[in-house]
Amino acid sequence: MFATPAFAQAAGGGAAAFTSFVPLILIFGIMYFLLIRPQQKKLKEHKALVEALRRGDQVLTQGGIVGKVTHVNEDGTIVVEIADNVKVKIVKATIVSVMNKTEPAAA
Repeated sequence: MFATPAFAQAAGGGAAAFTSFVPLILIFGIMYFLLIRPQQKKLKEHKALVEALRRGDQVLTQGGIVGKVTHVNEDGTIVVEIADNVKVKIVKATIVSVMNKTEPAAA
């Protein structure tokens, strides 16, 4: 008797409920391929770069400091020489890029 048109229209619409979620699913799929996957790939590349650091590499930090790696510690830090007799301890994760890579010694 007091049924509004909204209640009358909502009855028995199982397929309509699914079709209303299709745009949401498509948007999530597009966001995954445009944002999430490239970010994960970049993170893997950065992790590989940090793990491959060795003594003698010239590195650039997030703060803009360029220096030469003198020692790689096991606790996630490295010692970088930024000038003659000036060495700083830096967290490995703050390395942005390796500018000059040293070649491993021939066996």
